[in-house]
Amino acid sequence: MTVIDFGKDFDLQKHGTCDVKAAAGKSDDGGAVLKVSSGHKEPWPGITFKAPGGAWDLAKFTSVSVDVKNTGAEQVQVFCRVDNAGADGSKNCLTDHVVVSPNERKTLTVRLTHPPSGQLNIKLFGMNGYPPQIQMAQSSGIDPAKINQILIFLSQPQKDYQFEIGPIRATGEYVAPPPTKGLTEANFFPFIDTFGQFIHADWPGKVHSLEELKSRIEAEAKDLKARPGAPNADKYGGWQSGPTLDATGFFRVAKHDGKWWLIDPDGKLFFSNGIDCITEWQDTPVEQRTNWFQDFPGDKPEFNGFTGNAWMVVHGHYQDQHPQMFSFSGANLKRKYGDDWKKQFGEIAHARLRSWGLNTIGAWSSDEVYNLRKTPYTVILHAGGKMIEGSEGYWGKFHDVFDPSFEESVRKLAAEQKGKSAGDPWCLGYFIDNELSWGDDLSLAIGALKSPPDQAAKKAFVADLKAKYGAIEKLNAAWGTAHASWDVLLESRTAPEKEKARADLAAFYTKMAEQYFRLCKEALKETAPKQLYLGCRFAWVNDRAAAVAVKYCDIVSFNLYHRSIAGFEYPGKADVPMLVGEFHFGALDRGMFHTGLVPTQSQAERAAAYKDYVTGALKHPQFVGVHWFQYMDEPTTGRSLDGENYQIGFVDHCDTPYAETIEAAREIGYKMYEIRAGK
Repeated sequence: MTVIDFGKDFDLQKHGTCDVKAAAGKSDDGGAVLKVSSGHKEPWPGITFKAPGGAWDLAKFTSVSVDVKNTGAEQVQVFCRVDNAGADGSKNCLTDHVVVSPNERKTLTVRLTHPPSGQLNIKLFGMNGYPPQIQMAQSSGIDPAKINQILIFLSQPQKDYQFEIGPIRATGEYVAPPPTKGLTEANFFPFIDTFGQFIHADWPGKVHSLEELKSRIEAEAKDLKARPGAPNADKYGGWQSGPTLDATGFFRVAKHDGKWWLIDPDGKLFFSNGIDCITEWQDTPVEQRTNWFQDFPGDKPEFNGFTGNAWMVVHGHYQDQHPQMFSFSGANLKRKYGDDWKKQFGEIAHARLRSWGLNTIGAWSSDEVYNLRKTPYTVILHAGGKMIEGSEGYWGKFHDVFDPSFEESVRKLAAEQKGKSAGDPWCLGYFIDNELSWGDDLSLAIGALKSPPDQAAKKAFVADLKAKYGAIEKLNAAWGTAHASWDVLLESRTAPEKEKARADLAAFYTKMAEQYFRLCKEALKETAPKQLYLGCRFAWVNDRAAAVAVKYCDIVSFNLYHRSIAGFEYPGKADVPMLVGEFHFGALDRGMFHTGLVPTQSQAERAAAYKDYVTGALKHPQFVGVHWFQYMDEPTTGRSLDGENYQIGFVDHCDTPYAETIEAAREIGYKMYEIRAGK
């Protein structure tokens, strides 16, 4: 079904635009398209296509799709958002995106959610995704029968872009699953069993008894013995039969035959194919939820060690609280492996990685696991210190890198690795921080100006301005402001007009980025001079911050939740080694309530998406590794930190591997060096 046609009857005036110019035209093959030229003054330039009559009914379809062709000279990332009334970018909407290289055409698809028949009017809380029987208003999905608008937009672009879009279409035939028989509001609770699984559904791999859980040990042991690992891997997981470069006894980076590579301690080419969060501990809030759980293990003395209070909650129902929580994953491992479950967890994690064709333990993994020194690993450190009060971001405010507390923090964190990971040949390197709020290329400078007068960053900025302009009147003339004195500017919490102050804001933003990366690198290299600085895991980045990162990072890391990174370009097209710190795919066919950030329709499609993603990275000349987020599914009822309950594990929270994903990992991992070398 064609939702929006850009033919002769299309009238852009009936829709909304933001910082773009658009006109209907013809594509190279004569089809009707909308030619778009975007600006970059606004954070989300784009077009809002409004439904005639108030809503489109797309309940019969599985997806909304649009073809995108990049007609400019720069790679462009285009987003599509499908809305119900009340959409805010997070709730009541669905969003996906595509990265398109110059002259390339791709299809951008947003998969629709569908409310099930026979919904129950039950209120739950503290989860990002909810059981399919619960009313859709609580979930991150939408009702496709009530789509009121579709947005095509860019996210915080740093330059102008040109692209064209074809007709917006509804595609795929939706077939509703049968409703759960006999389920009512009266018998819905409890809905989580003693293993932390959803009670009101069954699926392949679900654990039905303690005996069944334990029986999986022997079956998996046979599988791991039959497929012990890639036949062409050295002890670190490097390319055994490939070229040998200079061996330094530690991991390093080098360019070989036109591609960036990691070089393992023995001098072998190495591609870091890993998994984050290889840890036994995941907890979910149980406070205010006593009627949710059947035969709750937290009430039994043998599981006392798996209870406690959450130390930090940053989003959702429990935000800023410290609710009582419980780790079903830890309890299940103890049930499965017995009293020495921690030791067995570590041993089997290494055996699994090798067997699955993987060779790296990623961020946030247990030191008890990586200290076995059987698989290369990375360490992530989280800097502290005072924050910039006027800054903002999804995970919080940005570090005040001019306050002494920041440097003290990173030096202390690095020094704590002495005698541990520092100097360990198995330690590939260090990340410092994750998904910082870099914003646009002026945001941190603006945040400093919006801060109190005692903010170190603000003092540094005002000092720079005073040194440049001398008299406050000269600054006022340049910025169009009316500050009576430099002290008044210091007291002010109001940001100037961006364009008038752009040069000064940009210069101080660069200075802040330089200070951040320089201090991080110095702290690491002082403690661990032979290990790699892997950057800060950019999720939101601009060209200015990215250009500074190149100067200090051995490898620049990105968290890239894309369908593919085959055409990914470093901002500014710098030729630098890159590593993916996070990516994943998920589906809802195994008892979980949320797909994660990149949805798929089934475990088979999830496995195929994994293969495509890793293959694209292997063929890319700049990527030296990809790390999947994460080892284990998040708790069914949401992790304590923020309510995420994504089906994104290589194993579920009963420690059962997902067969389809494992097979995909082996298929790629066992031949990844041949793929990367183009053989």
